[in-house]
Amino acid sequence: MNTAGGTENSNLTTLTHVMYGLHAFSAVTGLLTPAFVVTAFLTGWPSLIAVLLNYMKRGEARGTWLESHFRWQLRTFWYAVLWIGLAILVGLTIIGLPIAWMIVFIAGLWVLYRIARGWLRLNGRQAMPI
Repeated sequence: MNTAGGTENSNLTTLTHVMYGLHAFSAVTGLLTPAFVVTAFLTGWPSLIAVLLNYMKRGEARGTWLESHFRWQLRTFWYAVLWIGLAILVGLTIIGLPIAWMIVFIAGLWVLYRIARGWLRLNGRQAMPI
């Protein structure tokens, strides 16, 4: 991957920081309110704006080390949607409610981990693993 510097790469790096910040703001909102981390992450306006920015700018990141961060963020979002969908299906029965709560809790921790790991690697100017 191209790791060359430049204004364009610098702008994309800044944008990637902003997107991680938007995702983190949504997730932390879930910690500070009765909402869950993962549901705040999926439905919060900051996170949804970050996903839109990601889709709009990922073509510019293609071929750079930042492409892996764009992919990491999108996968985090869409896998969180998958986990919540699974929790809803499992939770449709009274017997499945405890399992559904466990899925939501674990998914919330996973989202926090993915945001933190990605942002730390971005600060270190490191690509995300494939």
